[in-house]
Amino acid sequence: MIFHPLILALFTASLLTGFMVIYASVFGAQILRRWDLRSGSEIQLGLERKTYLVSTLLGYAFVAELLSLALFVFTADRIHGFFVGAMCAAGALKANAFGYPALLLKATNGILAGLWLILNAADNKGFDYPLVKTKYRWLLAASPLILVEIVLQAAYFLRLDPDVITSCCSTLFSQGGTSLGSDLASLPVAPMRVLFFSVVVVSAALGLVFVKTGRAGIALGIASAATLVVSILAIVSFVSIYIYELPSHHCPFCLLQAGYHFIGYPIYFSLFGGAIAGLGVGVLQPFRKVPSLAVAVPKLQRKLAIAAVVCFLVLAAIVIAEMAASNLILPD
Repeated sequence: MIFHPLILALFTASLLTGFMVIYASVFGAQILRRWDLRSGSEIQLGLERKTYLVSTLLGYAFVAELLSLALFVFTADRIHGFFVGAMCAAGALKANAFGYPALLLKATNGILAGLWLILNAADNKGFDYPLVKTKYRWLLAASPLILVEIVLQAAYFLRLDPDVITSCCSTLFSQGGTSLGSDLASLPVAPMRVLFFSVVVVSAALGLVFVKTGRAGIALGIASAATLVVSILAIVSFVSIYIYELPSHHCPFCLLQAGYHFIGYPIYFSLFGGAIAGLGVGVLQPFRKVPSLAVAVPKLQRKLAIAAVVCFLVLAAIVIAEMAASNLILPD
């Protein structure tokens, strides 16, 4: 199974990303120790020349990290047929103890990678490298998580055994069970509907406020993070059952299959895209007063706020459309 093309692609991307993260972390440690823009020393000039190359390569690596999250879930869904009992990625990830931890770390690192890319984009707009230390501190904080993710992903794929009988999603996300998935499936539908649409509306409204006034950047970041968490809970609690038209089917992975028109991909892409963009506005807020970024950062934040608003509205539109088209009728 290790020679499956998708698994090989994930291994290759992870190895390249891991190598680049280690190399950039070593360079980042030098930046934090020796960077002094007032100095004209040979060491400083070397660091200035090298940071362009390292940042560019690391940017490609973090784009690959973002894409690998989608590829990991896609791969888990494609290989579920190798395991008795699995009906989708939920069962494939449950085939050993490393699947779900790897997925959780990939999602976390994908968000961190997206935020680093935003910091790097802002830093490139300043003539005096204003965020160079900030983005390398961010990298040094994130790099252990990325390396652990690579190890967990390798352990997951290397320890897959087709002879293992795994659990299907109807068991993992069944009401009344004892697993975390069962707890999420048991969340009350009506309150979760209200909570989901409330956080989406609040996030979109804060995004529009920021676009109009340049204020509420931190609030938008916090609301975007809340929207990400609440939306994942909502997908398991009520969004999924409207799409499946079954009150007992709460799986968040079957949404990615052809039988449901791959509707999960636009749902998750819009959710994570909006969350990263909204969080990016909040992350950049403290740097609006940096002299060399006084013009560039507000412009970048405005673009991110617009992206967050669009993504959250697309997410809400998809959910509303699926609920309206569903034949499932639930009692209030």
